[in-house]
Amino acid sequence: MSTEFDNYLANKFGIRFHNEALLDAAFTQASYVNEHPGRHLKYYQRLEFLGDAVYELVVSTYIFKHYPTLPEGRLTRLRAAMVDRQSFSKLAKECHFDKHILLGKGEEKAHARNRVKLLCDIFESFIAAVYIDQGMKPVVRFCNQVIFPKLGQGWFDEYFDHKTDLQERVQEHGPVKIQYHVLDANGPDNKRKFKVSVTINNKQLGIGVGHSKKNAEQHAAKKALEVIDKNN
Repeated sequence: MSTEFDNYLANKFGIRFHNEALLDAAFTQASYVNEHPGRHLKYYQRLEFLGDAVYELVVSTYIFKHYPTLPEGRLTRLRAAMVDRQSFSKLAKECHFDKHILLGKGEEKAHARNRVKLLCDIFESFIAAVYIDQGMKPVVRFCNQVIFPKLGQGWFDEYFDHKTDLQERVQEHGPVKIQYHVLDANGPDNKRKFKVSVTINNKQLGIGVGHSKKNAEQHAAKKALEVIDKNN
């Protein structure tokens, strides 16, 4: 791997590898290895397997500690959102990992470095490489810097079913009446904006906005959950 990338990882994330071969393997696809048989290179597949487990443990531990009032069902869905393939690919691009993948010529021509699955695999492989090279603490530090702040920014909202969470939360002790009401809808068809309220037993708990009725309802449910959490 290039010195430029080594310095980028050190300056951006405070990570400098002791074993450079691990970093190389984490960013190398099999197609590149097949085109360079004499170099006896390794590629990311085995690292990806380990990285998936390490990342899931780090995420599970974080949300368990930081969301003490969430029931198991909501914790499970939140974790699922954070380990979603789309999330990984976005994170990989945000970290500029896509620019440093070693690909074979055919895969390069096919624009493989923009492929969601490959970006997901590379992100998991990087997690595993850091873990093997330096242990769990740098992995946690990386996640604290890159991933966990996004929870508060609503980064994972599109993967999270707030309506189901709200329903489960308010019906823990028996049935209640949950209703969503469209308060406003304006703008042209291709840029329509909806404003929706959610009421629990006829009491308004949240108002949400979105470019579809469904998105606005999800936003309203999220706001209602925030009110419930604040009052508990």
